[in-house]
Amino acid sequence: MRTTSRSERTIFQYIDKPLVGLYILLTLIGWVAVYSAVYNEAHQSMFDLSQNYGKQMLWIGTSYLIMAVLLALDFRIFEGISPFVYIGALALGIGVALFGREVNGAKAWFEIGSFRLQPAEFMKFATCMMVAYYFSNTDVSIQKNKTKLAIAAIILLPIAIIILQKDTGSALVYFSFIFVLYREGLPIAYLLYIGLTILIVVLTLLLNEWAVAVGIVSVATLYILLSRKIKPAILKAILVAVPAIIIVFSVDYAFDNILQEHQRQRINVLLGKVEDFRGAGYNVHQSLIAIGSGGFWGKGFLQGTQTKFDFVPEQSTDFIFCTIGEEYGFIGSFLLLLLFSVLLIRILMVAERQSSRFARVYGYGVASVLFFHVFVNIGMTIGLLPVIGIPLPFISYGGSSLWSFTILLGILIRLDSGRKISLR
Repeated sequence: MRTTSRSERTIFQYIDKPLVGLYILLTLIGWVAVYSAVYNEAHQSMFDLSQNYGKQMLWIGTSYLIMAVLLALDFRIFEGISPFVYIGALALGIGVALFGREVNGAKAWFEIGSFRLQPAEFMKFATCMMVAYYFSNTDVSIQKNKTKLAIAAIILLPIAIIILQKDTGSALVYFSFIFVLYREGLPIAYLLYIGLTILIVVLTLLLNEWAVAVGIVSVATLYILLSRKIKPAILKAILVAVPAIIIVFSVDYAFDNILQEHQRQRINVLLGKVEDFRGAGYNVHQSLIAIGSGGFWGKGFLQGTQTKFDFVPEQSTDFIFCTIGEEYGFIGSFLLLLLFSVLLIRILMVAERQSSRFARVYGYGVASVLFFHVFVNIGMTIGLLPVIGIPLPFISYGGSSLWSFTILLGILIRLDSGRKISLR
């Protein structure tokens, strides 16, 4: 009689239960939040498939099925198929840019009847896999220029395709991979350059470009005068100041010619240059009212007036957080942020304990993508960041995003459980 090995008998035994539990809990919280956001008194059942909350139930059910399938696969398959998944995702992205349906100014959807699929969501985990695959080669070092160029190409290709779809918000997500590169040895100077670039762009939009340029020259001159070694200081000042000034005089052109009108308006509202409570600033203004009216404890389940009377557009998708803020107040919002924090910390812990470089890099990619989504989505909901239209992971309504985040997390959980089995 054939005996079954321990690893064969326990496919799901070694999965990280805290990660799976957090995933299930967040999806259920999202289902309840979607129900509140689009509640219809004529269709009170959460299982009513004619309503978005009924459809969300289907998305959650199919996501659980996807998770189960991923956990049942051989964990060694993911590294090998990474290039094919990446190329396939890019092909879908190009296809939707050419033949997709335009929604809210972005040509980012395939539509078959009432079913919509957004390839940009799947390009995220595909890029995450490809970055991890490239780093898994033994001769790869972030210190080498060819590695930097290769990784830049892997990340910039999906960005270019998504920009073709006119979905700038989704394209920005890919810049979160800078944290993965930092973990793999990218000098911190690159992070400082990114922070400095953002500061320069914001100051240029707020002030006159000549004033910012003069400020940069003044700071560079002061640095030289305070340095003990003048010649090296001059060289460093030039290397920083010249690119910074080029950026300053490029901001207005990019702002006027690359961004769309609604994106320019949202940035102007965020920076306080204009007040447009009936136009570009309407969503955020109503969202702040909803969250503020929730107080400490919230108004209670289905008691939110901003929600009930549809004051906040896109409340079940991009602005789902304000539903939680209004109905469950500060305490509910805090607990949700706490859950996301625990999820991200757990992902980093799982990533650090991996024995393979592929799994570790992939884990950091998962954490980076999820962090960016949570940070930006909640930041735009409370008016700290411009509205760029990205979902809150596992919470916002939508099948494409939920499937994508499920695959993103599910692969990591399977890689980790495979590591545990191989150690026994």
